[in-house]
Amino acid sequence: MTRRNTNMTKQQMITAIKECAENLGRVPSQTEAMKMKGLTVPMIRRNFGTYNQFLGVCKMEGRKQGQKYGTEQLLLEWARVTRKLKKIPSVVAYEQLSDCSETPFSIRFGSWKRVPQAFKQYAERKGWMKDWQDVLALVDKHTQEEMDTIWMLEKARKPASATEPPKSLKEAPLILGRPVYGPVMCEYPLVFGPTNEQGVIYLFGSLSVDMGFIVIRLQGAFPDCEAMRRVVGGKWQPVLIEFEYESRNFLKHHHDVKGCDLIVCWEHNWPECPLEVVELRALVGR
Repeated sequence: MTRRNTNMTKQQMITAIKECAENLGRVPSQTEAMKMKGLTVPMIRRNFGTYNQFLGVCKMEGRKQGQKYGTEQLLLEWARVTRKLKKIPSVVAYEQLSDCSETPFSIRFGSWKRVPQAFKQYAERKGWMKDWQDVLALVDKHTQEEMDTIWMLEKARKPASATEPPKSLKEAPLILGRPVYGPVMCEYPLVFGPTNEQGVIYLFGSLSVDMGFIVIRLQGAFPDCEAMRRVVGGKWQPVLIEFEYESRNFLKHHHDVKGCDLIVCWEHNWPECPLEVVELRALVGR
């Protein structure tokens, strides 16, 4: 990879992209130009606007950005390339086999990494399961490998003993006039039981990996949390979680039971709850 020079002039950038095209024997994708010639997105935007505008100045025809592509056409094109490669394509691999860049995917789905799951969900809605069995199998395998990697990394981050702080933990000087406590003797990062929903969220976060959850996203709106949950066979499934101090607070907050999969609470006091409930108080007690 070429070292990036953020002080390149417009003419130097034009010369660089033309050299890149000559070496490849075709118009390079933005990713290829960045890797081979050290160009950056801010540099391109500052001097030319978009990458296609940059190519226009160089009298090159850019890749299709997907303006005329609907979601279905984009996902089918991605599936076609995936089938040809027999693996989930990287951006570079995809752009080498398609006339469409990765840009419309990032715009519609948030990032390139979300495309495999977007395709699977769309295929399920459209009834494509039979026609794209091979691609869907690759998606499942890829997702499993990613989740296993995250799981191992999260487990590796946890100290061997919760009562022994990491060796790298810095020790601050004493603050005069404040009480001093001895070593932590309990097993959990939250020394005392929660008294509100924020305490429930913190405790869940400290226990989530051991409970078989990997948190993807937290938000201020309902539901509070999106996570992946380890299920039978070492597989993973997405779940939507609502945090409550008491499970019955779900009713008080007028939440829709169809909007989440389970409630995580400190105290479960809603026996007729139609959702799965994870009571942290009982879990900690065990």
